[in-house]
Amino acid sequence: MSEIRVIDVNMGVFELNDQIAAEVRARNKANGTFMLNLMASPGSGKTTTLLRTIKELGDDYKIGVMEADIDATVDAEKMDAAGVRSIQIHTGGECCMDAAMTMQALDEFETSDLDVLFMENVGNLVCTAEQDTGATVNVEILSIPEGDDKPLKYPLMFTVCQAVIVNKIDTRKYFRFDDEAFEQRVHALNPDSKIFFLSSKTGEGFDEWIGWLREQIDAAKK
Repeated sequence: MSEIRVIDVNMGVFELNDQIAAEVRARNKANGTFMLNLMASPGSGKTTTLLRTIKELGDDYKIGVMEADIDATVDAEKMDAAGVRSIQIHTGGECCMDAAMTMQALDEFETSDLDVLFMENVGNLVCTAEQDTGATVNVEILSIPEGDDKPLKYPLMFTVCQAVIVNKIDTRKYFRFDDEAFEQRVHALNPDSKIFFLSSKTGEGFDEWIGWLREQIDAAKK
């Protein structure tokens, strides 16, 4: 009988990622850079919400954006057209950003002079929630057409996010969405999560979201 070879793995993939994520956080804190990891499904309105958020923040902060996609430069081009400093990151087929990719992007983008760095992650609700990028906060966008049952189907996403934006409230007359049920489902996973109902198209509900975001940015600098 052949002898079975046993290999002890002392460090898992996520453990290594978490170590690098801690280095990312320490680096950003030392530079005074607040980093927000924005996650959502394709078509939820990430880019539109991000552009309006940057506009609402005005000239109070020096802002940069990392656009992460498997391919293409569409979103970075939108940022550039709006006069927003940005960099396009291609993940090489990976479905999300991880801490090592984030660290490499920080080196390439040179973010030490930024007050706020937004990462628009690859569009999906699964693997983006699994990888710690080293962001100061995680925020998820869900749109009204996607339905109020998503916390039941993708619990990890709603567990790791400090805030959830429910976008496209201007489409309520076309789609059923139970606000109360959604809030209960989110808070069952994460009691401290903030939930904002807004429309990136009309601007309705943005005041509360921007007010919370300003508090987070300023608190992180203390």
